[in-house]
Amino acid sequence: MARLSAIQEGETIWSAVYPGNYHTVHCLQPAVEATETALELSPQQRRRPVWRLDGGAGSDELLIWLLARDYHIMAKGMSNRRAEALARQVQRWDSYTEDAWLGEVAPPIDYGRPVRVFVKRRWKDGQFQHSYYISTLALPSKGCFLRLYDEGGGAKVEQFRNDKSGLGLEARRKRSFTGQQGYILLTDLAHNLLADFAHRGLASSSFAGYGPKRIVRDLLKMPGLVSLTDDQVRIDLLSQNQFAEELAMCLVRYCSG
Repeated sequence: MARLSAIQEGETIWSAVYPGNYHTVHCLQPAVEATETALELSPQQRRRPVWRLDGGAGSDELLIWLLARDYHIMAKGMSNRRAEALARQVQRWDSYTEDAWLGEVAPPIDYGRPVRVFVKRRWKDGQFQHSYYISTLALPSKGCFLRLYDEGGGAKVEQFRNDKSGLGLEARRKRSFTGQQGYILLTDLAHNLLADFAHRGLASSSFAGYGPKRIVRDLLKMPGLVSLTDDQVRIDLLSQNQFAEELAMCLVRYCSG
């Protein structure tokens, strides 16, 4: 499965299911084009989003294609051989963590727009290992870039983990390919409804930090009754539950728009 997420409000913009032998580089262009359609991005609006790409999608061709469309990027290069070659060009290594260092080099090719290229050196298993990153962002230091890159990956992993535990994404599998596609779309719908509920209904409550798993397990499984009469919403919850009173106020606020 391939998924693209909007980090700000935790909503899923696009998902698709691919065969297991389908490489990430083949998923990026359909994802970008689907995002442009879903968000109705004009050429001027493309200058604001930042595409964070793992090494599997960081090919030169795709980066040049994204930059030609006026997007910003923060991408990990996919060539280990190039990473080793770029590491030999670094003239100064700055400490990043206890076992990692960062350097900066000139771009290895012309990407069509100004970019910065960073090389990361890490000591692992008794030897140095290298990776490289490409970005259009104007940041004050190499460390700021890599921290921002790492935080973006953590948000993506956390969202998958929440869907697996809260929505049963990992537990439910369909034998047919089209069935699995349908299940992924239903999971996206549930995920986005929960994200919207958390953003508009729980934001100012003590449940504001709840993820999908806790919302489903602790809040939405509470016995109760919702009644719609004369354009008014009435919500009755099991009063013995410790969350009932505050959740009822959140639900009324959410259902009232």
